[in-house]
Amino acid sequence: MEIREFQDSIRQIYFVRDSKRGPDKTFLWLLEEVGELTRSYRRGEKDNLGKEMADVMAWLASMANLLGVDMEEEILKKYPRTCSLC
Repeated sequence: MEIREFQDSIRQIYFVRDSKRGPDKTFLWLLEEVGELTRSYRRGEKDNLGKEMADVMAWLASMANLLGVDMEEEILKKYPRTCSLC
């Protein structure tokens, strides 16, 4: 799955709910998921890390949708498949 495809999928499923919640509260949900990922990492819960990473990505995509950011475009601008330090 491409990044844009994932973001579009999140938009189709959650945009109405995310819009009602608004960007501020959606951002708080994103931070909560980052906290859950941190907790799983610190506790060494290797079986849970992937799930928490997926949650963080989904909430990040929701934020991008609410703010009109194309994640794939921005990622490719920032990380153009080459090392910017090399």
